[in-house]
Amino acid sequence: MDILAKLFGGEARVKLMRLFLFNIEAAYTAAEIADRSKIPAKDVKKELSLLVAVGLIKKRVVARDIHRKQGKKIIIKKVHDTGYIIEQKFPYFQALKSLLITVSLHADESLVKRFSGAGKIKFFVASGLFIQEWDTRVDLLIVGDELNMKRLEAIMETIESEVGREIAYSAFETSDFEYRYGIHDRLIRDILDLPHTVLVDKLGISAA
Repeated sequence: MDILAKLFGGEARVKLMRLFLFNIEAAYTAAEIADRSKIPAKDVKKELSLLVAVGLIKKRVVARDIHRKQGKKIIIKKVHDTGYIIEQKFPYFQALKSLLITVSLHADESLVKRFSGAGKIKFFVASGLFIQEWDTRVDLLIVGDELNMKRLEAIMETIESEVGREIAYSAFETSDFEYRYGIHDRLIRDILDLPHTVLVDKLGISAA
């Protein structure tokens, strides 16, 4: 359990706060929150009640389109449900957001280790969300040999459930990356020319 979980009373609560603080304009139903955060529904209900009670989030009616097949036709029915959204007037809104961003996301060796089972990592760059730079194209650049894309996707989904936001990433086999790097591929140049942190470099890119 990380330090935030200890401070705020558990991992589930921290996950929910991250979800709302990283998506301040979005309203989610309890079912959507459980799905995105990978938290059991009963725990979501408990934590939502607490966060509503302290004023960090508020309820809002949300509309969703339900698609149902009726014979050869697709019937679209609009349903209304209880949703939840961050209360931006909460007295400690900015302080909480800053704390959760700074403490939650580590651009260090611990981040790299999470991908150890996804292939032989040769070059690993953290940017965007992980270094609090919001104008970059990707959050992670991963280069390696024998990359297991399904494993990569599973790891990303886990991280997304923890931080409450979609992770933009690019992954390349080493040979493909070296070719793109050699021809000054626009995506690669955009990543490396903008603020970033190199966590693994077995290709000598940093010294180039």
